[in-house]
Amino acid sequence: MAGKIPRDFIDDLLARTDVVDIVDSRVKLKKAGKNYQACCPFHNEKTPSFTVSQDKQFYHCFGCGAHGNAISFMMEFDRLDFVEAIEELARYHSLEVPREKGHLPQRTEQERQQQQDDYALMEQVARFYQQQLRSHDNRQQAIDYLKSRGLSGEVVKHWEIGFAPESWDAVLSTFGTSEQRIQQLIDLKLINRNDSGKQYDFFRNRIMFPIRDRRGRVVGFGGRVLEDGGPKYLNSPETRIFHKGRELYGYYQARQQNRQLNTVMVVEGYMDVVALSQFGINNATAALGTATTPEHIQMLLRSSSQVVCCYDGDRAGRDAAWRALENALPALKDGVQLSFLFLPDGEDPDTMVRKVGQDGFTELLSKAMPLSQFFFDSLLKNHNVGTPEGKLALKSAAQPLIDQIDGDDQRLLLEEELAKHTKEYDRFRLQHDIKQANTRSSRAAPSPSAMYTNKSRVSPLRMMVRLLVEHPPLASECPDVDPAILADSGLPGMPVLIAVHQYCQQHPASSTAQLIENFRADPHSQAIGKLLGQEHLVSDDDAQQVYVDSFARLLDWHFDSRIDTLLSRARVQSLTQVEKQELNLLMKERQRS
Repeated sequence: MAGKIPRDFIDDLLARTDVVDIVDSRVKLKKAGKNYQACCPFHNEKTPSFTVSQDKQFYHCFGCGAHGNAISFMMEFDRLDFVEAIEELARYHSLEVPREKGHLPQRTEQERQQQQDDYALMEQVARFYQQQLRSHDNRQQAIDYLKSRGLSGEVVKHWEIGFAPESWDAVLSTFGTSEQRIQQLIDLKLINRNDSGKQYDFFRNRIMFPIRDRRGRVVGFGGRVLEDGGPKYLNSPETRIFHKGRELYGYYQARQQNRQLNTVMVVEGYMDVVALSQFGINNATAALGTATTPEHIQMLLRSSSQVVCCYDGDRAGRDAAWRALENALPALKDGVQLSFLFLPDGEDPDTMVRKVGQDGFTELLSKAMPLSQFFFDSLLKNHNVGTPEGKLALKSAAQPLIDQIDGDDQRLLLEEELAKHTKEYDRFRLQHDIKQANTRSSRAAPSPSAMYTNKSRVSPLRMMVRLLVEHPPLASECPDVDPAILADSGLPGMPVLIAVHQYCQQHPASSTAQLIENFRADPHSQAIGKLLGQEHLVSDDDAQQVYVDSFARLLDWHFDSRIDTLLSRARVQSLTQVEKQELNLLMKERQRS
Protein backbone atom coordinates (compact mmCIF):
# COMPACT_ATOMS: atom_id res chain seq x y z
CA MET A 1 0.00 0.00 0.00
CA ALA A 2 1.30 3.48 -0.83
CA GLY A 3 2.35 6.13 1.68
CA LYS A 4 0.67 9.42 2.45
CA ILE A 5 0.09 11.93 -0.37
CA PRO A 6 2.20 15.06 0.30
CA ARG A 7 0.26 18.18 1.27
CA ASP A 8 2.32 20.29 -1.17
CA PHE A 9 1.16 18.08 -4.04
CA ILE A 10 -2.50 18.45 -3.05
CA ASP A 11 -2.12 22.24 -2.85
CA ASP A 12 -0.42 22.30 -6.26
CA LEU A 13 -3.14 20.10 -7.71
CA LEU A 14 -5.82 22.52 -6.52
CA ALA A 15 -3.82 25.46 -7.84
CA ARG A 16 -3.80 23.83 -11.30
CA THR A 17 -7.52 23.06 -11.19
CA ASP A 18 -10.45 25.30 -12.08
CA VAL A 19 -13.41 24.11 -10.05
CA VAL A 20 -15.71 25.59 -12.71
CA ASP A 21 -14.32 23.16 -15.30
CA ILE A 22 -14.72 20.21 -12.94
CA VAL A 23 -18.30 21.06 -12.01
CA ASP A 24 -19.37 22.16 -15.49
CA SER A 25 -18.23 18.85 -16.99
CA ARG A 26 -20.80 17.14 -14.76
CA VAL A 27 -23.45 19.81 -14.09
CA LYS A 28 -24.17 22.46 -16.72
CA LEU A 29 -23.37 25.86 -15.22
CA LYS A 30 -24.69 29.27 -16.22
CA LYS A 31 -22.88 32.58 -15.66
CA ALA A 32 -24.46 34.70 -12.93
CA GLY A 33 -22.45 37.87 -12.36
CA LYS A 34 -18.92 36.88 -11.53
CA ASN A 35 -20.05 33.45 -10.31
CA TYR A 36 -21.78 30.46 -11.89
CA GLN A 37 -25.08 28.83 -10.97
CA ALA A 38 -26.98 25.58 -11.47
CA CYS A 39 -29.64 23.49 -9.81
CA CYS A 40 -27.89 21.62 -7.02
CA PRO A 41 -26.80 18.09 -8.00
CA PHE A 42 -27.02 16.96 -4.37
CA HIS A 43 -30.72 17.62 -3.73
CA ASN A 44 -33.86 18.14 -5.77
CA GLU A 45 -34.71 21.76 -6.54
CA LYS A 46 -36.36 23.80 -9.29
CA THR A 47 -34.72 27.17 -8.60
CA PRO A 48 -30.90 27.23 -8.77
CA SER A 49 -29.26 27.72 -5.38
CA PHE A 50 -25.94 26.06 -6.23
CA THR A 51 -23.16 28.63 -6.77
CA VAL A 52 -19.60 28.12 -7.98
CA SER A 53 -17.01 30.85 -7.41
CA GLN A 54 -14.16 30.92 -9.88
CA ASP A 55 -12.28 33.52 -7.83
CA LYS A 56 -12.37 31.46 -4.64
CA GLN A 57 -12.38 28.01 -6.30
CA PHE A 58 -15.28 27.04 -4.11
CA TYR A 59 -18.87 25.81 -4.52
CA HIS A 60 -21.78 26.24 -2.15
CA CYS A 61 -25.48 25.35 -2.15
CA PHE A 62 -27.73 27.67 -0.16
CA GLY A 63 -30.44 25.01 -0.24
CA CYS A 64 -28.79 21.93 1.28
CA GLY A 65 -25.50 23.40 2.52
CA ALA A 66 -23.22 21.30 0.29
CA HIS A 67 -19.89 23.06 -0.14
CA GLY A 68 -16.24 22.46 -0.86
CA ASN A 69 -13.50 22.55 -3.48
CA ALA A 70 -12.83 20.52 -6.62
CA ILE A 71 -11.73 17.49 -4.60
CA SER A 72 -14.85 17.61 -2.43
CA PHE A 73 -17.06 17.85 -5.51
CA MET A 74 -15.49 14.81 -7.14
CA MET A 75 -15.82 12.85 -3.91
CA GLU A 76 -19.51 13.69 -3.58
CA PHE A 77 -20.60 13.66 -7.23
CA ASP A 78 -18.45 10.80 -8.51
CA ARG A 79 -18.79 8.81 -5.26
CA LEU A 80 -15.03 8.55 -4.75
CA ASP A 81 -13.05 8.39 -1.55
CA PHE A 82 -10.36 11.01 -0.92
CA VAL A 83 -7.43 9.14 -2.46
CA GLU A 84 -9.48 8.14 -5.52
CA ALA A 85 -10.49 11.78 -6.05
CA ILE A 86 -6.84 12.89 -5.84
CA GLU A 87 -5.82 10.20 -8.33
CA GLU A 88 -8.61 11.15 -10.76
CA LEU A 89 -7.73 14.83 -10.56
CA ALA A 90 -4.03 14.03 -11.05
CA ARG A 91 -4.89 11.93 -14.09
CA TYR A 92 -6.93 14.88 -15.42
CA HIS A 93 -3.74 16.96 -15.30
CA SER A 94 -1.52 14.08 -16.52
CA LEU A 95 0.34 14.00 -13.20
CA GLU A 96 1.64 11.07 -11.18
CA VAL A 97 0.59 11.07 -7.52
CA PRO A 98 3.71 11.07 -5.31
CA ARG A 99 3.84 9.34 -1.94
CA GLU A 100 5.71 10.22 1.21
CA LYS A 101 8.07 7.67 2.64
CA GLY A 102 6.93 6.19 5.92
CA HIS A 103 6.18 2.91 7.58
CA LEU A 104 4.17 1.92 4.51
CA PRO A 105 6.22 1.14 1.41
CA GLN A 106 5.68 3.22 -1.68
CA ARG A 107 4.50 1.61 -4.85
CA THR A 108 7.27 1.47 -7.39
CA GLU A 109 6.79 2.61 -10.96
CA GLN A 110 6.89 -1.06 -11.96
CA GLU A 111 4.05 -1.87 -9.55
CA ARG A 112 1.97 1.02 -10.86
CA GLN A 113 2.53 -0.12 -14.41
CA GLN A 114 1.64 -3.68 -13.41
CA GLN A 115 -1.67 -2.51 -12.00
CA GLN A 116 -2.51 -0.60 -15.16
CA ASP A 117 -1.64 -3.68 -17.23
CA ASP A 118 -3.87 -5.81 -15.00
CA TYR A 119 -6.88 -3.57 -15.57
CA ALA A 120 -6.18 -3.42 -19.30
CA LEU A 121 -5.96 -7.22 -19.55
CA MET A 122 -9.19 -7.73 -17.61
CA GLU A 123 -10.95 -5.32 -19.99
CA GLN A 124 -9.62 -7.24 -22.99
CA VAL A 125 -10.81 -10.57 -21.58
CA ALA A 126 -14.27 -9.08 -20.89
CA ARG A 127 -14.51 -8.01 -24.53
CA PHE A 128 -13.27 -11.46 -25.58
CA TYR A 129 -16.11 -13.15 -23.68
CA GLN A 130 -18.63 -10.79 -25.29
CA GLN A 131 -17.24 -11.57 -28.72
CA GLN A 132 -17.53 -15.32 -28.02
CA LEU A 133 -21.23 -14.86 -27.28
CA ARG A 134 -21.64 -13.34 -30.72
CA SER A 135 -19.44 -15.60 -32.83
CA HIS A 136 -18.40 -18.86 -31.15
CA ASP A 137 -19.64 -22.05 -32.82
CA ASN A 138 -21.29 -23.20 -29.57
CA ARG A 139 -22.81 -19.82 -28.68
CA GLN A 140 -26.39 -20.96 -29.28
CA GLN A 141 -26.65 -22.78 -25.97
CA ALA A 142 -25.67 -19.60 -24.14
CA ILE A 143 -28.04 -17.48 -26.23
CA ASP A 144 -30.91 -19.90 -25.60
CA TYR A 145 -30.25 -19.75 -21.87
CA LEU A 146 -30.31 -15.95 -21.82
CA LYS A 147 -33.54 -15.94 -23.81
CA SER A 148 -35.06 -18.48 -21.43
CA ARG A 149 -34.32 -16.04 -18.62
CA GLY A 150 -36.23 -13.37 -20.51
CA LEU A 151 -33.27 -11.11 -21.20
CA SER A 152 -33.35 -8.84 -24.24
CA GLY A 153 -30.38 -8.31 -26.50
CA GLU A 154 -30.23 -4.69 -25.35
CA VAL A 155 -29.91 -5.70 -21.70
CA VAL A 156 -27.27 -8.33 -22.49
CA LYS A 157 -25.27 -5.68 -24.33
CA HIS A 158 -25.71 -3.11 -21.56
CA TRP A 159 -24.38 -5.50 -18.92
CA GLU A 160 -21.60 -6.71 -21.26
CA ILE A 161 -22.61 -10.33 -20.68
CA GLY A 162 -20.40 -12.83 -22.43
CA PHE A 163 -19.70 -16.51 -22.92
CA ALA A 164 -16.74 -18.62 -21.80
CA PRO A 165 -16.39 -21.52 -24.27
CA GLU A 166 -16.20 -25.09 -23.06
CA SER A 167 -12.67 -25.56 -24.36
CA TRP A 168 -9.85 -25.68 -21.83
CA ASP A 169 -7.67 -23.01 -23.40
CA ALA A 170 -9.82 -20.31 -25.03
CA VAL A 171 -8.39 -17.53 -22.86
CA LEU A 172 -4.99 -19.18 -22.50
CA SER A 173 -4.39 -19.54 -26.25
CA THR A 174 -5.71 -16.02 -26.99
CA PHE A 175 -3.86 -14.05 -24.34
CA GLY A 176 -1.03 -16.33 -23.16
CA THR A 177 1.43 -14.95 -25.68
CA SER A 178 4.46 -15.11 -23.38
CA GLU A 179 5.54 -16.64 -20.10
CA GLN A 180 5.14 -13.26 -18.46
CA ARG A 181 1.59 -12.90 -19.79
CA ILE A 182 0.71 -16.46 -18.74
CA GLN A 183 1.87 -15.69 -15.21
CA GLN A 184 -0.27 -12.55 -15.23
CA LEU A 185 -3.28 -14.63 -16.31
CA ILE A 186 -2.59 -17.00 -13.42
CA ASP A 187 -2.20 -14.13 -10.95
CA LEU A 188 -5.53 -12.67 -12.05
CA LYS A 189 -7.15 -16.13 -11.76
CA LEU A 190 -8.16 -16.20 -15.41
CA ILE A 191 -6.32 -19.49 -15.86
CA ASN A 192 -5.21 -22.20 -13.43
CA ARG A 193 -2.04 -24.26 -13.21
CA ASN A 194 -2.31 -27.65 -11.52
CA ASP A 195 0.34 -29.55 -9.58
CA SER A 196 1.62 -31.25 -12.72
CA GLY A 197 2.11 -27.89 -14.45
CA LYS A 198 -0.90 -28.15 -16.80
CA GLN A 199 -2.49 -24.77 -17.55
CA TYR A 200 -6.20 -24.28 -18.37
CA ASP A 201 -8.96 -21.67 -18.33
CA PHE A 202 -10.58 -20.94 -14.97
CA PHE A 203 -14.03 -20.27 -16.51
CA ARG A 204 -15.40 -22.80 -19.00
CA ASN A 205 -18.87 -23.18 -20.55
CA ARG A 206 -20.37 -20.39 -18.49
CA ILE A 207 -22.36 -17.19 -18.96
CA MET A 208 -19.93 -14.45 -17.96
CA PHE A 209 -20.74 -11.30 -15.99
CA PRO A 210 -17.86 -8.79 -15.79
CA ILE A 211 -17.53 -7.17 -12.37
CA ARG A 212 -16.59 -3.49 -12.43
CA ASP A 213 -15.28 -1.60 -9.42
CA ARG A 214 -16.60 1.78 -8.33
CA ARG A 215 -14.34 3.46 -10.90
CA GLY A 216 -15.63 1.32 -13.76
CA ARG A 217 -12.62 -0.97 -14.14
CA VAL A 218 -13.12 -4.71 -14.72
CA VAL A 219 -11.65 -6.41 -11.65
CA GLY A 220 -13.22 -9.87 -11.82
CA PHE A 221 -15.92 -12.10 -13.28
CA GLY A 222 -18.92 -14.10 -12.24
CA GLY A 223 -19.76 -17.17 -14.29
CA ARG A 224 -23.11 -19.01 -14.42
CA VAL A 225 -22.82 -22.65 -15.42
CA LEU A 226 -24.76 -23.81 -18.50
CA GLU A 227 -24.84 -27.53 -17.68
CA ASP A 228 -25.00 -29.55 -14.51
CA GLY A 229 -21.64 -30.07 -12.85
CA GLY A 230 -19.60 -27.73 -10.73
CA PRO A 231 -20.92 -24.81 -8.74
CA LYS A 232 -23.92 -22.98 -10.22
CA TYR A 233 -22.15 -19.64 -9.90
CA LEU A 234 -18.38 -19.28 -9.88
CA ASN A 235 -16.72 -15.99 -8.95
CA SER A 236 -13.17 -14.87 -9.56
CA PRO A 237 -11.02 -15.68 -6.53
CA GLU A 238 -9.31 -12.86 -4.65
CA THR A 239 -6.47 -11.24 -6.62
CA ARG A 240 -4.25 -8.20 -6.26
CA ILE A 241 -6.98 -6.06 -7.87
CA PHE A 242 -10.12 -7.91 -6.75
CA HIS A 243 -11.44 -8.12 -3.18
CA LYS A 244 -14.96 -9.53 -2.90
CA GLY A 245 -15.72 -7.80 0.37
CA ARG A 246 -15.15 -4.38 -1.18
CA GLU A 247 -17.03 -4.70 -4.46
CA LEU A 248 -20.70 -4.90 -5.40
CA TYR A 249 -21.95 -6.11 -8.75
CA GLY A 250 -23.90 -3.35 -10.46
CA TYR A 251 -22.76 -0.54 -8.15
CA TYR A 252 -20.83 1.27 -10.87
CA GLN A 253 -23.74 0.96 -13.31
CA ALA A 254 -26.24 2.16 -10.70
CA ARG A 255 -24.18 5.30 -10.14
CA GLN A 256 -23.91 5.86 -13.89
CA GLN A 257 -27.67 5.49 -14.36
CA ASN A 258 -28.63 7.72 -11.42
CA ARG A 259 -27.10 11.14 -10.93
CA GLN A 260 -28.80 11.14 -7.53
CA LEU A 261 -28.88 7.62 -6.14
CA ASN A 262 -31.62 8.37 -3.59
CA THR A 263 -32.27 4.69 -2.86
CA VAL A 264 -30.03 1.72 -3.54
CA MET A 265 -31.01 -1.93 -3.30
CA VAL A 266 -28.93 -4.97 -2.32
CA VAL A 267 -30.04 -8.28 -3.84
CA GLU A 268 -28.47 -11.73 -3.84
CA GLY A 269 -27.59 -12.53 -7.46
CA TYR A 270 -26.23 -11.16 -10.72
CA MET A 271 -29.34 -12.16 -12.61
CA ASP A 272 -31.53 -10.28 -10.12
CA VAL A 273 -29.61 -7.07 -10.84
CA VAL A 274 -29.80 -7.59 -14.60
CA ALA A 275 -33.49 -8.55 -14.65
CA LEU A 276 -34.49 -5.56 -12.52
CA SER A 277 -32.69 -3.22 -14.91
CA GLN A 278 -34.70 -4.65 -17.81
CA PHE A 279 -37.81 -3.42 -16.02
CA GLY A 280 -36.41 0.04 -15.47
CA ILE A 281 -35.18 -0.51 -11.91
CA ASN A 282 -31.58 0.67 -12.14
CA ASN A 283 -30.53 0.96 -8.51
CA ALA A 284 -29.83 -2.69 -7.64
CA THR A 285 -26.49 -4.17 -6.59
CA ALA A 286 -25.41 -7.65 -5.49
CA ALA A 287 -22.74 -8.99 -3.16
CA LEU A 288 -20.26 -11.31 -4.84
CA GLY A 289 -20.90 -14.65 -3.22
CA THR A 290 -20.30 -13.25 0.28
CA ALA A 291 -22.42 -11.74 3.01
CA THR A 292 -22.96 -8.00 2.82
CA THR A 293 -19.82 -6.68 4.50
CA PRO A 294 -19.23 -3.49 6.56
CA GLU A 295 -17.27 -2.14 3.57
CA HIS A 296 -20.30 -2.73 1.33
CA ILE A 297 -22.60 -0.89 3.72
CA GLN A 298 -20.24 2.06 4.09
CA MET A 299 -19.86 2.29 0.31
CA LEU A 300 -23.64 2.26 -0.17
CA LEU A 301 -24.35 4.81 2.56
CA ARG A 302 -21.78 7.17 1.04
CA SER A 303 -23.79 7.23 -2.16
CA SER A 304 -27.36 7.06 -0.85
CA SER A 305 -29.34 7.87 2.26
CA GLN A 306 -31.65 4.85 1.83
CA VAL A 307 -30.54 1.24 1.45
CA VAL A 308 -33.02 -1.61 0.98
CA CYS A 309 -31.75 -5.17 1.46
CA CYS A 310 -33.93 -7.51 -0.61
CA TYR A 311 -33.78 -11.21 0.27
CA ASP A 312 -35.77 -14.40 -0.12
CA GLY A 313 -38.24 -14.89 2.71
CA ASP A 314 -36.83 -18.29 3.72
CA ARG A 315 -34.51 -19.00 6.66
CA ALA A 316 -31.38 -18.52 4.57
CA GLY A 317 -32.61 -15.13 3.36
CA ARG A 318 -33.39 -13.93 6.88
CA ASP A 319 -30.03 -15.16 8.15
CA ALA A 320 -28.32 -13.20 5.36
CA ALA A 321 -30.38 -10.14 6.28
CA TRP A 322 -29.37 -10.42 9.94
CA ARG A 323 -25.67 -10.59 8.98
CA ALA A 324 -26.17 -7.49 6.85
CA LEU A 325 -27.84 -5.73 9.78
CA GLU A 326 -24.99 -6.59 12.15
CA ASN A 327 -22.44 -5.30 9.65
CA ALA A 328 -24.45 -2.13 9.06
CA LEU A 329 -24.87 -0.99 12.67
CA PRO A 330 -21.45 0.71 13.07
CA ALA A 331 -22.04 2.65 9.82
CA LEU A 332 -25.53 3.88 10.72
CA LYS A 333 -25.53 7.65 10.97
CA ASP A 334 -28.46 9.93 11.60
CA GLY A 335 -30.33 10.74 8.40
CA VAL A 336 -29.83 7.36 6.70
CA GLN A 337 -32.35 4.55 6.46
CA LEU A 338 -31.74 0.82 6.21
CA SER A 339 -34.73 -1.42 5.55
CA PHE A 340 -35.42 -5.02 4.55
CA LEU A 341 -37.71 -6.51 1.93
CA PHE A 342 -38.49 -10.23 2.18
CA LEU A 343 -40.07 -11.80 -0.90
CA PRO A 344 -42.62 -14.66 -0.78
CA ASP A 345 -41.29 -18.21 -0.62
CA GLY A 346 -39.93 -19.39 -3.93
CA GLU A 347 -39.56 -15.86 -5.32
CA ASP A 348 -36.47 -13.79 -5.99
CA PRO A 349 -36.25 -10.28 -7.49
CA ASP A 350 -35.87 -11.77 -10.99
CA THR A 351 -39.09 -13.78 -10.84
CA MET A 352 -40.97 -11.22 -8.77
CA VAL A 353 -40.42 -8.26 -11.07
CA ARG A 354 -41.63 -10.35 -14.02
CA LYS A 355 -44.85 -11.09 -12.12
CA VAL A 356 -45.68 -7.64 -10.77
CA GLY A 357 -43.77 -5.33 -13.14
CA GLN A 358 -41.84 -2.18 -12.36
CA ASP A 359 -44.65 -0.36 -10.53
CA GLY A 360 -45.55 -3.40 -8.46
CA PHE A 361 -41.98 -4.03 -7.43
CA THR A 362 -41.44 -0.36 -6.61
CA GLU A 363 -44.50 -0.51 -4.38
CA LEU A 364 -43.04 -3.54 -2.60
CA LEU A 365 -39.85 -1.58 -1.97
CA SER A 366 -41.82 1.28 -0.45
CA LYS A 367 -43.22 -1.17 2.09
CA ALA A 368 -39.86 -2.61 3.12
CA MET A 369 -39.49 -3.37 6.83
CA PRO A 370 -37.60 -0.70 8.80
CA LEU A 371 -34.41 -1.77 10.53
CA SER A 372 -35.93 -1.29 13.99
CA GLN A 373 -38.80 -3.66 13.20
CA PHE A 374 -36.58 -6.36 11.74
CA PHE A 375 -34.13 -5.94 14.62
CA PHE A 376 -36.68 -6.65 17.32
CA ASP A 377 -38.74 -9.15 15.31
CA SER A 378 -35.60 -11.27 14.99
CA LEU A 379 -34.55 -10.99 18.63
CA LEU A 380 -38.03 -11.59 20.02
CA LYS A 381 -38.15 -14.96 18.26
CA ASN A 382 -35.36 -16.10 20.58
CA HIS A 383 -36.35 -14.33 23.81
CA ASN A 384 -39.64 -14.65 25.70
CA VAL A 385 -40.21 -11.23 27.25
CA GLY A 386 -43.15 -12.61 29.20
CA THR A 387 -40.71 -13.48 32.00
CA PRO A 388 -38.16 -11.34 33.88
CA GLU A 389 -35.41 -13.66 32.69
CA GLY A 390 -36.55 -13.25 29.10
CA LYS A 391 -36.53 -9.46 29.37
CA LEU A 392 -33.01 -9.56 30.79
CA ALA A 393 -31.86 -11.91 28.02
CA LEU A 394 -33.34 -9.62 25.35
CA LYS A 395 -31.59 -6.61 26.86
CA SER A 396 -28.28 -8.49 27.06
CA ALA A 397 -28.55 -9.47 23.39
CA ALA A 398 -29.77 -6.12 22.06
CA GLN A 399 -27.81 -3.50 23.99
CA PRO A 400 -24.30 -4.42 22.73
CA LEU A 401 -25.60 -4.22 19.16
CA ILE A 402 -27.33 -0.89 19.76
CA ASP A 403 -24.18 0.54 21.33
CA GLN A 404 -22.35 0.08 18.00
CA ILE A 405 -24.61 2.57 16.19
CA ASP A 406 -22.86 5.80 15.28
CA GLY A 407 -25.91 8.08 14.94
CA ASP A 408 -27.23 9.44 18.25
CA ASP A 409 -30.84 9.61 17.07
CA GLN A 410 -30.69 6.14 15.51
CA ARG A 411 -29.26 4.71 18.71
CA LEU A 412 -31.85 6.51 20.86
CA LEU A 413 -34.69 5.14 18.71
CA LEU A 414 -33.63 1.52 19.27
CA GLU A 415 -32.94 2.11 22.97
CA GLU A 416 -36.46 3.52 23.33
CA GLU A 417 -37.96 0.49 21.57
CA LEU A 418 -35.89 -1.84 23.76
CA ALA A 419 -37.19 -0.09 26.88
CA LYS A 420 -40.77 -0.65 25.71
CA HIS A 421 -40.17 -4.37 25.18
CA THR A 422 -38.53 -4.78 28.59
CA LYS A 423 -41.20 -2.67 30.38
CA GLU A 424 -38.58 -0.09 31.41
CA TYR A 425 -39.91 2.80 29.37
CA ASP A 426 -40.67 5.10 32.32
CA ARG A 427 -37.16 4.60 33.71
CA PHE A 428 -35.71 5.18 30.25
CA ARG A 429 -37.56 8.49 29.83
CA LEU A 430 -36.50 9.66 33.28
CA GLN A 431 -32.83 8.85 32.62
CA HIS A 432 -33.03 10.49 29.22
CA ASP A 433 -34.56 13.68 30.66
CA ILE A 434 -31.90 13.84 33.39
CA LYS A 435 -29.16 13.41 30.78
CA GLN A 436 -30.62 16.20 28.65
CA ALA A 437 -30.86 18.50 31.68
CA ASN A 438 -27.22 17.83 32.54
CA THR A 439 -26.21 18.49 28.95
CA ARG A 440 -28.02 21.83 28.94
CA SER A 441 -26.35 22.74 32.22
CA SER A 442 -22.89 21.91 30.90
CA ARG A 443 -23.43 24.29 28.01
CA ALA A 444 -22.97 27.19 30.41
CA ALA A 445 -19.25 26.83 29.69
CA PRO A 446 -18.85 28.06 26.08
CA SER A 447 -17.46 25.72 23.46
CA PRO A 448 -16.25 26.51 19.94
CA SER A 449 -19.63 25.52 18.56
CA ALA A 450 -21.27 28.25 20.64
CA MET A 451 -20.00 30.81 18.16
CA TYR A 452 -22.78 29.66 15.86
CA THR A 453 -25.62 29.77 18.39
CA ASN A 454 -24.98 33.06 20.21
CA LYS A 455 -24.96 35.35 17.22
CA SER A 456 -25.12 38.66 19.05
CA ARG A 457 -22.08 37.88 21.21
CA VAL A 458 -19.67 36.32 18.78
CA SER A 459 -20.67 37.63 15.36
CA PRO A 460 -17.36 39.60 14.97
CA LEU A 461 -15.36 36.43 15.54
CA ARG A 462 -17.52 34.46 13.16
CA MET A 463 -17.17 37.24 10.60
CA MET A 464 -13.36 37.19 10.89
CA VAL A 465 -13.18 33.45 10.28
CA ARG A 466 -15.52 33.72 7.32
CA LEU A 467 -13.53 36.59 5.79
CA LEU A 468 -10.21 34.78 6.27
CA VAL A 469 -11.58 31.64 4.60
CA GLU A 470 -12.79 33.63 1.62
CA HIS A 471 -9.79 36.03 1.55
CA PRO A 472 -6.70 34.25 2.97
CA PRO A 473 -4.36 37.19 2.11
CA LEU A 474 -6.12 39.31 4.77
CA ALA A 475 -3.89 37.79 7.47
CA SER A 476 -0.74 39.23 5.90
CA GLU A 477 -2.38 42.43 4.63
CA CYS A 478 -3.47 43.37 8.17
CA PRO A 479 -0.41 42.72 10.39
CA ASP A 480 -1.93 44.63 13.34
CA VAL A 481 -4.73 42.09 13.56
CA ASP A 482 -3.37 39.26 15.70
CA PRO A 483 -6.02 36.96 17.20
CA ALA A 484 -3.31 35.06 19.11
CA ILE A 485 -3.22 37.83 21.74
CA LEU A 486 -6.76 36.79 22.66
CA ALA A 487 -5.88 33.10 23.01
CA ASP A 488 -6.69 33.16 26.75
CA SER A 489 -9.76 35.36 26.40
CA GLY A 490 -12.24 32.53 26.68
CA LEU A 491 -14.19 33.88 23.72
CA PRO A 492 -16.17 31.05 22.10
CA GLY A 493 -14.64 29.94 18.81
CA MET A 494 -11.27 31.63 19.38
CA PRO A 495 -9.26 28.41 18.67
CA VAL A 496 -10.91 28.22 15.25
CA LEU A 497 -10.03 31.83 14.44
CA ILE A 498 -6.44 31.42 15.62
CA ALA A 499 -5.94 28.21 13.63
CA VAL A 500 -7.33 29.72 10.42
CA HIS A 501 -5.35 32.95 10.93
CA GLN A 502 -2.09 31.05 11.45
CA TYR A 503 -2.65 29.03 8.27
CA CYS A 504 -3.38 32.19 6.28
CA GLN A 505 -0.25 33.89 7.63
CA GLN A 506 1.88 30.92 6.64
CA HIS A 507 0.20 30.53 3.24
CA PRO A 508 -0.74 34.06 2.09
CA ALA A 509 -1.16 32.98 -1.53
CA SER A 510 -3.60 30.18 -0.72
CA SER A 511 -7.04 30.03 -2.25
CA THR A 512 -10.24 29.24 -0.40
CA ALA A 513 -10.11 25.77 -1.94
CA GLN A 514 -6.62 25.10 -0.57
CA LEU A 515 -7.52 26.39 2.90
CA ILE A 516 -10.59 24.15 3.07
CA GLU A 517 -8.51 21.19 1.94
CA ASN A 518 -5.93 21.86 4.65
CA PHE A 519 -8.64 21.67 7.32
CA ARG A 520 -10.42 18.59 5.86
CA ALA A 521 -9.29 16.25 8.67
CA ASP A 522 -8.87 18.98 11.30
CA PRO A 523 -11.11 19.11 14.42
CA HIS A 524 -12.16 22.63 13.32
CA SER A 525 -13.39 21.39 9.92
CA GLN A 526 -17.00 21.04 11.05
CA ALA A 527 -17.08 24.55 12.53
CA ILE A 528 -15.66 26.04 9.32
CA GLY A 529 -18.17 24.07 7.27
CA LYS A 530 -21.11 25.36 9.31
CA LEU A 531 -19.85 28.90 8.96
CA LEU A 532 -19.55 28.59 5.17
CA GLY A 533 -23.14 27.39 5.08
CA GLN A 534 -24.29 30.82 6.25
CA GLU A 535 -24.68 33.64 3.77
CA HIS A 536 -23.07 37.00 4.52
CA LEU A 537 -23.27 40.24 2.61
CA VAL A 538 -19.74 41.65 2.75
CA SER A 539 -18.41 42.70 -0.65
CA ASP A 540 -14.83 41.98 -1.62
CA ASP A 541 -14.08 45.73 -1.56
CA ASP A 542 -15.26 46.02 2.05
CA ALA A 543 -13.68 42.80 3.30
CA GLN A 544 -10.51 44.34 4.76
CA GLN A 545 -12.31 47.13 6.63
CA VAL A 546 -14.91 44.77 8.07
CA TYR A 547 -12.12 42.38 9.10
CA VAL A 548 -10.23 45.14 10.98
CA ASP A 549 -13.41 46.49 12.58
CA SER A 550 -14.45 43.02 13.72
CA PHE A 551 -11.12 42.53 15.46
CA ALA A 552 -11.51 45.91 17.16
CA ARG A 553 -14.88 44.78 18.50
CA LEU A 554 -13.31 41.58 19.80
CA LEU A 555 -10.69 43.61 21.63
CA ASP A 556 -13.40 45.81 23.15
CA TRP A 557 -15.26 42.74 24.36
CA HIS A 558 -12.11 41.30 25.83
CA PHE A 559 -11.14 44.57 27.57
CA ASP A 560 -14.65 45.02 28.98
CA SER A 561 -14.70 41.43 30.22
CA ARG A 562 -11.27 41.80 31.84
CA ILE A 563 -12.20 45.11 33.50
CA ASP A 564 -15.35 43.54 34.95
CA THR A 565 -13.33 40.61 36.23
CA LEU A 566 -10.73 42.83 37.95
CA LEU A 567 -13.36 45.13 39.47
CA SER A 568 -15.28 42.16 40.84
CA ARG A 569 -12.09 40.74 42.32
CA ALA A 570 -11.22 44.10 43.91
CA ARG A 571 -14.50 44.08 45.81
CA VAL A 572 -13.60 40.90 47.69
CA GLN A 573 -9.81 41.04 47.89
CA SER A 574 -6.86 43.31 47.23
CA LEU A 575 -5.48 43.31 43.71
CA THR A 576 -1.83 42.63 43.11
CA GLN A 577 0.37 45.45 41.85
CA VAL A 578 0.40 43.87 38.37
CA GLU A 579 -3.40 43.61 38.34
CA LYS A 580 -3.74 47.26 39.44
CA GLN A 581 -1.49 48.38 36.60
CA GLU A 582 -3.47 46.25 34.14
CA LEU A 583 -6.76 47.74 35.36
CA ASN A 584 -5.46 51.30 35.02
CA LEU A 585 -4.27 50.66 31.47
CA LEU A 586 -7.58 49.06 30.51
CA MET A 587 -9.60 51.94 32.01
CA LYS A 588 -7.53 54.49 30.08
CA GLU A 589 -8.01 52.46 26.88
CA ARG A 590 -11.75 52.39 27.49
CA GLN A 591 -11.87 56.19 27.98
CA ARG A 592 -9.97 56.78 24.72
CA SER A 593 -12.40 54.54 22.81
